[in-house]
Amino acid sequence: MAQKATIYKVELSVSDMDRHYYETHKLTVAKHPSETDERMMLRILAFALNADEQLEMTKGLSTDDEPDIWEKSLSGELNRWITLGLPSEKIVRQSCGKAKSVMIYSYGGNPADMWWSKIKNSTTRFDNLTVMNLAQSESKQLAELASRSMQMQVNIQEGEVMVSVGDSIVYVNPVELKAAKH
Repeated sequence: MAQKATIYKVELSVSDMDRHYYETHKLTVAKHPSETDERMMLRILAFALNADEQLEMTKGLSTDDEPDIWEKSLSGELNRWITLGLPSEKIVRQSCGKAKSVMIYSYGGNPADMWWSKIKNSTTRFDNLTVMNLAQSESKQLAELASRSMQMQVNIQEGEVMVSVGDSIVYVNPVELKAAKH
């Protein structure tokens, strides 16, 4: 019998001083049976870093042709495609062809570094691609904050990110590996 997703209820308050975005989102996050707490928390963080009224969590791991998060226009066009992990060159190419803006959040320490050194030269032609890397120590600390019902506060100022759940605070400093050309 297939395992079912575990449901997490998250009240996510985003204070993004860099973008002047201040909003609270009530998220229902389905954690796939094969997904770790680390990856799920990074999905929520990626949502917070890109928060917008039109942004949505997708089916993610349970589908091959969807990112983890996307933003569609009212007419159904893909404005933003946000994915986590270490996608293949083919997936990066396809994503960049489908959406106006593509954001990849890599994580995992040494494997992420090896992935980027292997793929970076093939990404130079994608003007709509941004690649960010999250330090393994920070993502592991985020995983420790996971609980089935969370009130999560994310403050962003000058690229620095503070995530708090209850009395616990984790500081995250995403490193930009590649910037989109606008």
